[in-house]
Amino acid sequence: MSTKPPLKCPKFVPVEGGDISSRSTIDGIKFRLVSYNILAQVYVKSSLFPHSPPSCLKWKNRSEAVLTVLKNLGADFLCLQELAHDDFYKGIMETDGYSSIYIQRSGQKHDGCGIFYKQSSSELLLQERIEYNDLVNLIQDEVVSCDDEQSNMLSKGNEDAPKDGSSHQNNTSKNHGDLSDPRIRLKRDCVGIMAAFRLKSPFNHVIVVANTHLYWDPELADVKLAQAKYLLSRLAQFKTLVSHKFKCLPSVIVAGDFNSVPNDKVYQYLVSGYSSSAQQEEILEELPIPLCSVYAFTRGEPPFTNCTPDFTDTLDYIFFSPSDSIKPVSILELPKKDSPEVVGCLPNQYHPSDHLPIGAEFEVTRE
Repeated sequence: MSTKPPLKCPKFVPVEGGDISSRSTIDGIKFRLVSYNILAQVYVKSSLFPHSPPSCLKWKNRSEAVLTVLKNLGADFLCLQELAHDDFYKGIMETDGYSSIYIQRSGQKHDGCGIFYKQSSSELLLQERIEYNDLVNLIQDEVVSCDDEQSNMLSKGNEDAPKDGSSHQNNTSKNHGDLSDPRIRLKRDCVGIMAAFRLKSPFNHVIVVANTHLYWDPELADVKLAQAKYLLSRLAQFKTLVSHKFKCLPSVIVAGDFNSVPNDKVYQYLVSGYSSSAQQEEILEELPIPLCSVYAFTRGEPPFTNCTPDFTDTLDYIFFSPSDSIKPVSILELPKKDSPEVVGCLPNQYHPSDHLPIGAEFEVTRE
């Protein structure tokens, strides 16, 4: 008789001053948001994950394990990357009370980004898709190229890029053509999706949730930065549209797999507007939307969210725009590097993806 693997379903733990004993208070309401790269089955090959037990790579076992994790998290919003929308996740999650929105990657890729949301918790108001291939048409626009230095980076590459990125998508960048051509360099078939939701609370607060998956290749760090800038530019426009259309001041949350470690230029840009280069000192840019990382804001970034033999570090983040009306009160606890459940790397019998889910519970109060 077969037995289900001993999955490790992470728990939410309160931050300093937080309280997770109640999902709502007299003055506010709480909601949970989780971000999780669930590892698309199209990327699951024994040659790429030789460290993983073969049974843990089989679709039936993995998909059931992912579903178990998602359901046990009890999130109001699930931001999933490497999601294949034509598999059974959508149908089964609907029976659990979730609706969803989705964008498939460009270039005939089989995965994309999706946001699942509990119908009992929120109402979808508006959504927009983000195609980072649109950057090809914006090479001369200041969204992509604010100065000559960045134009040169897009043409020449980034030789000193940090060694980050998911290993299961390796050796593909050079197959795209001449990377010295910015039009080819920027065409990475990456996507994102953002939506406005009205929380079903006494004061109907509106939140904007964005989910994205930036390009993986550490040698194309300049492309990741261009994608991050385009994301915030589009997000700022969307927030303005939502504000005017629904006469509100929406809170903003950005989640996803950014394929960037905490000390690199994408992360630094997102949290502070700084982007460094070897040619010149760091330049402070005015962010379209100020953001901070939930984990950095509370307990510090986790030691890792992606765990493979070739690479173990933090790539996944939940950012939010700080305001008096929203604050994180709990976060999803992640294992330590020496935890038995991650020894030997992922996926394994404890975790069905090479990434770990991250999450936060927010409290929204009346403005």
